[in-house]
Amino acid sequence: MKKFSVFQAPNMSGGKRTKEIISKTVIYIFLILLAIIWICPFVYLLIQSFAVTYESNLLIPQEFTFDNYIFLFTDKTYPFWRWYLNTFCIALIVSVLNTVLTLVSAYSFSRLRFKTRKGYMKVILIIGMFPGFLGMIITYYMLSSIGLANGMPSLFGLILVYTSGCVMNYYVAKGFFDTISRSLDEAAMLDGANKNTIFWRVIMPLSKPIVVYTILLAFTAPWGDYMLASVMAGGRTELMNVAVGLQQMLSKEAGTQYFPVFCAAGVVVSIPIVILFFCLQSYYVEGVTGGAVKG
Repeated sequence: MKKFSVFQAPNMSGGKRTKEIISKTVIYIFLILLAIIWICPFVYLLIQSFAVTYESNLLIPQEFTFDNYIFLFTDKTYPFWRWYLNTFCIALIVSVLNTVLTLVSAYSFSRLRFKTRKGYMKVILIIGMFPGFLGMIITYYMLSSIGLANGMPSLFGLILVYTSGCVMNYYVAKGFFDTISRSLDEAAMLDGANKNTIFWRVIMPLSKPIVVYTILLAFTAPWGDYMLASVMAGGRTELMNVAVGLQQMLSKEAGTQYFPVFCAAGVVVSIPIVILFFCLQSYYVEGVTGGAVKG
């Protein structure tokens, strides 16, 4: 009697094999085309950042120069370095605060059981359905009434607004914490650990993917924000972030003249985000999926 190994792949007929090859080829071609469409704007931005002058009818400039990058940090009319520093400080502070508050809230909803738990989760879900810009004007007037919307305090007002709604992003982190075995909590409690100790010393070391995922989201949100930052800046150049400042650069009469400088600024602004995603890509993907069983 002929024996078959359980690990032996079944024989595939020629028709099925041909269909599989064709389907995979179509999928790969589609993904390649999609990748090209996504990367074309970035390539165009990089090329134009080295252009001497902007010519709308040419995809590749006739002359190249590095002066656009030097102009960013030496020009006094457009203080790009100040905008960049404002954005980086706000994003850094917000990423730390949001990460701590989001993970603590997610852990509470995942592990603790209290009467208003489901009610809070439903309310947060409903509130999250409304776009944030609906309350932008009233938020500005509320911050203005407590002195956080004029002058330098407006930067602290931005941090307050970016941080205040971070709890509504607990869903992914809660789903990740749900996959971590509760037996770890019980074992730690038998050793005399409280909830605070369990969270920081037991759960957090096992949750690097979701921590990285939360940090990346919290950092990129204020990094590219324009609407709220524009309202809070009030037209004052020294209070702008990079998004608002660069828009002001192109809105002037000499917008075409500054377009290569604008492209250079776009390249510089994208560098921290690109570095973060490349270095933390594996953690980010695992944090999004969050399906691994921890034990």
